[in-house]
Amino acid sequence: MTRMKTYLYPVLLAVLLLSPAAARVSLPAESSGQAPSSFEPLYPASPPPEIGSRSAVLVDAATGTVLFSLNPDLQIPPASLTKLMTIHLALNEIAAGRASADEVLIPPAESWAQNQAPHSSLMFLGRDQRLSLGELLLGLAVPSGNDAATAVALRFAPSVEAFVSRMNAEAVILGLSSTRFAEPAGISEDNTTTAMDFARFCSFYIAGHPEALVLLHSVEEFSYPLAINMLSSARAPTIVQNNHNPLLGRFDGVDGLKTGYIPEAGYNIAVTAERGETRLLAVILGADSEDRRAADGEALLSWGFDNFKTIRPAAGGLPWARIWKGKENYAELEIEGDTVITVSKYRAGILSWETDINAGLQAPLPKGFPAGTITLRDETGILLRAPLLLKNPAPKGGFWRSLFDSIGLFFFRLGK
Repeated sequence: MTRMKTYLYPVLLAVLLLSPAAARVSLPAESSGQAPSSFEPLYPASPPPEIGSRSAVLVDAATGTVLFSLNPDLQIPPASLTKLMTIHLALNEIAAGRASADEVLIPPAESWAQNQAPHSSLMFLGRDQRLSLGELLLGLAVPSGNDAATAVALRFAPSVEAFVSRMNAEAVILGLSSTRFAEPAGISEDNTTTAMDFARFCSFYIAGHPEALVLLHSVEEFSYPLAINMLSSARAPTIVQNNHNPLLGRFDGVDGLKTGYIPEAGYNIAVTAERGETRLLAVILGADSEDRRAADGEALLSWGFDNFKTIRPAAGGLPWARIWKGKENYAELEIEGDTVITVSKYRAGILSWETDINAGLQAPLPKGFPAGTITLRDETGILLRAPLLLKNPAPKGGFWRSLFDSIGLFFFRLGK
């Protein structure tokens, strides 16, 4: 009996320490500013700008939160924004190991500049040339070469038509219900999308290919062909072209993505910028001039950064869950999914994360088992609540562990 009392002391102490009140922990979240009287999470301090383009959408790229929309479901040809889907499929192949950015290609005759439609934007592919797939993608992203689009299509499919079928299949997979492609460069008015659909695609693109922002879309200048690109003693003049994105290098944080123009669409742009923890994405379709396109993009991004921010849970600091009858006494927790939220800069003045851990968890438990919740609050109320899950399985402990924890659970429930 004396031995049993000795064992019960630490059990009773654990029960006291792990009461429901002790299972609640508040964690800080970085923020500053003053909250307005409104309780709306997306309460803006200033009205949105006047937009002259036919259609526009502004979203938080991390959360998908739509901050502004104007005729978001109006169908308009994407023009050269189409090339982002062409690049996306090529980058998928590289990521899967079925292609390499360093592999050397000979551009097929169908892709030579002389064989493209009149008034095409070009990287100037031609006879007796060789180049890497990485160079080809740069020629697609920076000078927006229609010849590069054809060459990429023929690298990954037996024909341009077959590659377009892959583009449309990918659009279906991504849930782009209003997007359809007729060719990979964007010259056809039969390509169609909406600002909302394309913003959704660009969010997928940025999340899936973050390296493309640095390696492709923020490159300001492209020179081709170089001497190394020529197969014979023949030489072709090197042509230097600038990135078509008018906000690159002009608006703080802009590092992508693409512009486009055909007469049937007007002037289009998908533009993204990052400041601190916040990445915004604007898709503008149907501007009547290059100046209007740039002005609308700049106005939307400025308004977005002035009024909104992305908040993530503080890295680390989550409490561990007490596991009764387990091989280990405690289990590490993680927040379900990539938990982020978009809020007004002028609401979230003082933020705190509060965790509420279930106090009666008993092994065995699988990885991902719901063990509690985490709640983001500010001085006006709750902004976000998300599940806390077991990061790893919690296997059952041995006989003595189970016995002692059964006694501890008895006293724990007695005290509730």
